[in-house]
Amino acid sequence: MDFSSKLLENAVYEVSQLPGIGKRTALRLVLHLLKQPEQRTENLSSSLVSLRSKIQFCQNCHNISDTNMCEICANPKRDDALVCVVEDIRDVMAIENTGQFRGKYHVLGGKISPMEGIGPQNLKIGSLVEKVKKGVIKELIFALSSTMEGDTTNFYIFRQIEGLEVKTSTIARGIAVGDELEYADEVTLGRSIVNRVPFEGSLRQD
Repeated sequence: MDFSSKLLENAVYEVSQLPGIGKRTALRLVLHLLKQPEQRTENLSSSLVSLRSKIQFCQNCHNISDTNMCEICANPKRDDALVCVVEDIRDVMAIENTGQFRGKYHVLGGKISPMEGIGPQNLKIGSLVEKVKKGVIKELIFALSSTMEGDTTNFYIFRQIEGLEVKTSTIARGIAVGDELEYADEVTLGRSIVNRVPFEGSLRQD
């Protein structure tokens, strides 16, 4: 792809580094920005810089937040005893959109995946186990995607807390095997949360 401007080429290259965006799409987006009022482009660039420089992670659940405690964890109306274990913020958003869950979350930051070099030490599993040991949590809901990596992560956590006084459950299989939570429709995901099943029972069924 030949460019008449080095500035244009550099902008296209940077945009094309985003997932799912090739150079042709990147070019279309950059040219679109050039047609917009300059203030709109400045607002976009400013918001991205602020995102990288000011974003924080909740000290309790590891969710992305503007402060050291996210709004969900800071909400006294949420149930501290009920914690939903998810992979990342996209899953939190998906579950919140159902309006069916009033507990809190624990964001692992990924799933165990030896093929990608991700082990338990790379995830927020240790802090979850410590929270369970404190005795406040009465039920953990495993809400990772029903993939091999998700099931492996669920089982690893289950073994780490085995013997502790906490109930473990998993979302019902209304979510198809291999599906990611963020792509599930709200009704299906909501029902999967409400109709969750004991985790040990899900192991026997598999």
